[in-house]
Amino acid sequence: MRVDVRALGACNRLAEQGAKQAAGALSDLTGTDLAVEVTGASVASGEDLAESFAGRESIGVSVGLRGGLDGEAVLAFDAANVDALLSLLPGGASMERSAVTEVGNIALGGFLDGWANYLGKAIDMSPARYFEADGAAVLPDGALAGDGVFLFESRLDATTTDLDFSIYMLPDSGPFRDLIVGKTAPAATAGGEANGGTTSTAVPYESLSTFSSLAKEGSANAADNIAMMTGLETSVDVSRLRFVPLADVPAEVGTEPHAGTVFELQGEPSGYLAILFEESSAAAVADAMLPMDPDEPLGDMAENALCELGNVMTSGFIDGWANVLGTTITHSPPEFVHDIGASTISPLVAKLSERQDYGFVIDTAIRTEGIQARCDVYALPDERELARALDRLSES
Repeated sequence: MRVDVRALGACNRLAEQGAKQAAGALSDLTGTDLAVEVTGASVASGEDLAESFAGRESIGVSVGLRGGLDGEAVLAFDAANVDALLSLLPGGASMERSAVTEVGNIALGGFLDGWANYLGKAIDMSPARYFEADGAAVLPDGALAGDGVFLFESRLDATTTDLDFSIYMLPDSGPFRDLIVGKTAPAATAGGEANGGTTSTAVPYESLSTFSSLAKEGSANAADNIAMMTGLETSVDVSRLRFVPLADVPAEVGTEPHAGTVFELQGEPSGYLAILFEESSAAAVADAMLPMDPDEPLGDMAENALCELGNVMTSGFIDGWANVLGTTITHSPPEFVHDIGASTISPLVAKLSERQDYGFVIDTAIRTEGIQARCDVYALPDERELARALDRLSES
């Protein structure tokens, strides 16, 4: 099966529109404004999903989907936020289970309306099933058993109260396969004439799963390099390949101050890679690398240390890609950045957006023990070049 990137982008827009409809329905019900933070599609294995949901306690509802689209959809609140939801509903505190179920029905119904309109077919929802779940148990049975499944995730945020929640949709094959399988001849995306002619946007599905595994391997290498250079134990909290609108990426990084390094990648695929620490984490990691106390928390000594660390991490992250994809990938010297998170990533997104509206983003969270530092790695490969490399990979 070949996944058409443009078709996947259309599905992502449908998910975003559905999330906005769900937000509107819940705003009417609760009287509080809700905004869609981000919607993206992940290619995730069962192991990836288990890691992504580890440590979460959720309350919500799930429904089965039949007809125009088969699969399951889930609305999940953080368990700590349920009281805030119930306080907004008439009689909510005394009717927790039924109130949450009703909210789920309304939100998921709104979410699926856009898909049904697009398909021109009704999507039947099974009766909502209320759940209280730990970790990935929030997802449908069987989701964790797959080698690679598509997960559409929309995060919504209440502007006036703690009412953040997520909508997940895991489509089965069948009608969904028809939506994402490439059916057209090779064609250019935005900027598709670059590099000499048009390029196909159809990517072998199996290669996406392989590249997702490569991303995870690169994350492990990067974590090992942190451990080697700082003496701190590290672990990879989560690493996954997501397909998102590039314009949404800066908002995901957030407005908290970050420090780290950014790189331009040359080769196939080219693109950008950013290694970002929260400001306090950056200072703590730099301190662990230096033989003496730095002149100031993020002064010249700390900057040099973080650039050295970024160089080694980046090499570890991309070497595995080049070996498996049969390409050569090099990177620019590190550029030190120290600004709010969105501002560090926005220039990279702006450059890549000249060629494409969507992108496969590899995001990784690495945690160090002892000083509780966290590092986020964002890899933004060129969509067309990645498609070519993955195509060769599937042929070999």
